[in-house]
Amino acid sequence: MHGSFVRCGYGPITKCRFRQAPPLRSIARNSLIPRKVLMSSPARLLADPLPTRELEALLVNLDADSLRWVSGFVAGLAAGRLQKADGALVSSAALTVVPAAPLSSAPTVTVLYASQTGNGRRVAEKLGKALEAGGFAKQIIAAGDYSLKQLAQERYLYIVASTHGDGEPPDDARPLLELLAGRRAPRLDQLGFAVLALGDSSYPQFCATGRLLDARLEELGARRLFDRVECDVDFEGKATAWVQQSVAKTGSELGLGSAPTGATGAAHEGFPALAAATREEPVEIEVVVNQRITARDADKDVRHIELLVPQGRFPYQAGDALGVWLNNPPALVEQTLAAVALEPTELVSVDGRTHTLIEWLSSQREVTRVARGLIERLAALSGDAALAALLKPGSAVQLREKLKTWQVPDLLMQYPAQWTGERLVRALHPLTPRLYSIASAPEEVGEEIHITVAVVDEIHEGNRHQGAISSQLQSFEPGKTFSAFIEPNARFRLPASGATDVIMIGPGTGIAPFRGFVQARANTRATGRNWLIFGGRRRDRDFLYQTEWLTAVKKGHLAHLDVAFSRDTAQKVYVQQRLLERGAELFHWLDSGAHLYVCGDAERMAPDVHAALIEIVATHGGRTAEEATTYVSNLASSRRYLRDVY
Repeated sequence: MHGSFVRCGYGPITKCRFRQAPPLRSIARNSLIPRKVLMSSPARLLADPLPTRELEALLVNLDADSLRWVSGFVAGLAAGRLQKADGALVSSAALTVVPAAPLSSAPTVTVLYASQTGNGRRVAEKLGKALEAGGFAKQIIAAGDYSLKQLAQERYLYIVASTHGDGEPPDDARPLLELLAGRRAPRLDQLGFAVLALGDSSYPQFCATGRLLDARLEELGARRLFDRVECDVDFEGKATAWVQQSVAKTGSELGLGSAPTGATGAAHEGFPALAAATREEPVEIEVVVNQRITARDADKDVRHIELLVPQGRFPYQAGDALGVWLNNPPALVEQTLAAVALEPTELVSVDGRTHTLIEWLSSQREVTRVARGLIERLAALSGDAALAALLKPGSAVQLREKLKTWQVPDLLMQYPAQWTGERLVRALHPLTPRLYSIASAPEEVGEEIHITVAVVDEIHEGNRHQGAISSQLQSFEPGKTFSAFIEPNARFRLPASGATDVIMIGPGTGIAPFRGFVQARANTRATGRNWLIFGGRRRDRDFLYQTEWLTAVKKGHLAHLDVAFSRDTAQKVYVQQRLLERGAELFHWLDSGAHLYVCGDAERMAPDVHAALIEIVATHGGRTAEEATTYVSNLASSRRYLRDVY
């Protein structure tokens, strides 16, 4: 272990209840597995599923029609069902092969998404369902799984592209964007496409990823089916209209009813579908532990919260997030009403829905997060020149800084204006759930979910700001329930092989998913080494999960534990400094196949870590700066360098 540690006195996380985790189930129900494997013993099927890379090698030379035939063939195998009989899988003789349906001449419609937080993926899935309901053959695919070879064969392509930060593309979209920009990009004269761009207008480079894709496809000869649609953070309305327009355009291009309308997949009678909690249909969960894990005099109150979830309703893997739906805190709603001097019982109708104003502000609109739209409306109503100046292109940086610190009541009180209930509701963004990285693994905790929550409680320009969700979670006692759902994070998964080494970098609450990673690796007896780098302010106040990490080192579940505390020394030390200090060994791990994960702050920490990685590769790998940059990019494109940053 690198460095020394001083116990800060916090014991292990305690539990109010103890439950036995359900037995693990690891059947690859949705995997495409060759017949020779399917027909082998059930024990082999469970213990030795076909690796993804081998599967890709088998399929790499197949064209689109052949891939669809294979898909139909495997769907037929699935129709035979793997049933449970007396606690064991039935023999391969029980598998029934159903011939694939004849291929239609209608082309498959591809829905491609580049998503950082999951919003783009959700829109793509909605479009996929709508196309399926319309009888069209479709496939939904993430940008990280897409290739130029596949693009050259497409006829119809719908793209949902998110931009995060100031013009940053989603991590898994970078390789595709680089290939599209290069000389090897194919002519696409046969392609019809449409783009939905998601972004945040508080950043200067609003919707940059979608704009780039839209322009480049046109340069390559593709035909725009209809104009690009750009969405701000309140994207739901425009996204829904875009989905409808896409389905209608597909119908006019291909002819309604021209695509196969048969069953899209066999029902798995042996495995009835469970009603998993979703963003649209969340499920109530119960608090069983709510424990502060920072010292009383620490700068932040960080909470470890354990939640009991209904069996089967919250399927997740380490790396996923928990979405939390809560109404706005009543005090913030009252401040907002007082700032505009409107009656809380006033009935307000917007977009076909009617609620009292207090209902809109409590459960339908954001009152802690300020968006550009509110500033634009307020500048027009108040006539304030300084506020209007913030909206000019040259003031983008100043506007962004203000948006970080303003809450809705602050802004409304600082710039008085004549509001009506309808004006106010239309100026505010829809209330959205908050996402928290899950700090547990189901292999360890069973039907529970653990999260790590930093409570927002700060003073800005004399005003107290509290987090809309974290300030409420802080006070939830055991027995309290609230609505939640799982937000899958397929971009942030442990390697398929347990023999692969893993490096995890997580300052502050960015440590949360790595608690789940270590639990999962320990419970599955992964033989690969684990290296954790944690950053905080002070060792004796906010070394999150300290006792658990030290125990993991003793048990051999962590090969290395490095820490950086920025306020304990005159010279501030951050995680990137620790990386540079351990650069030789870190490069050796990476060059030997390790996967590297980063979670936490996107604006400063993540870029600093990225720069440190390039420097390490250049210094210890004997590369030029350009070669080192390419090396790190290749790590990302091969999904060995994964980030969950926000």
